[in-house]
Amino acid sequence: MSDDGDDAPEAAGRPDPEAVRTAVRDYVWTVHTTYLDHVRHLPPGERATLPLVAAGHVTVAAAASRQLHLVATTQRLLGPTGTAVSVDDEYLDCRWTVWFYDPSVLPALGVLGPAEDESDRVCRALGIVDTTYHLEVSPGGGLSAHHAQHSGVALANQHAQVLRDVDRLRHALPRDLEVVEELATCARLGLDRAAALLAADLTDRRFVPLRGTPGTDSLAAVLADATRR
Repeated sequence: MSDDGDDAPEAAGRPDPEAVRTAVRDYVWTVHTTYLDHVRHLPPGERATLPLVAAGHVTVAAAASRQLHLVATTQRLLGPTGTAVSVDDEYLDCRWTVWFYDPSVLPALGVLGPAEDESDRVCRALGIVDTTYHLEVSPGGGLSAHHAQHSGVALANQHAQVLRDVDRLRHALPRDLEVVEELATCARLGLDRAAALLAADLTDRRFVPLRGTPGTDSLAAVLADATRR
């Protein structure tokens, strides 16, 4: 039997890279269009401040590790060296570019152990410090349109709620505006540990977040504490 024949079954079992890229592109498209459609009812000024709308253009790094990580950022990213692949899309006033990364073009993604495949470690591997959003998706079935629609709605609601919480917190803690702004930035960027420390400080340690508490939850807890005073 020829070498080509020996390799055929293995090749047939591998996902087609082009099909995977198309599925990821469609998923990002559905997340973004669902998000933008969902916030159309908001007042124009409030809608314009939502992260995905305010950015105008975002780059989405599709990074394949144990999970597929979709990290959107306003940072300028360079495509992977070698066989760089990217796609561009737009909807309403938002434009985005999707770059595809896996361990073959970014080896750091291939050395994340089972306990290390966390959002902040993937961001460090990509060199991203300013995230518009970070989604983790299970390969295969997790890339369905239904799942993407849920992600888009959840993301839009989360962004809108964070903006409202920050505005209320500014009014509740006028003497701590600098720390409030730091907390808001940490919650937006997904810097959960820094957000936890700031939340403990703002509440005089009445609220001490557990390790792994999302920054948005820390922000909401500080607001609840401030409004109870």
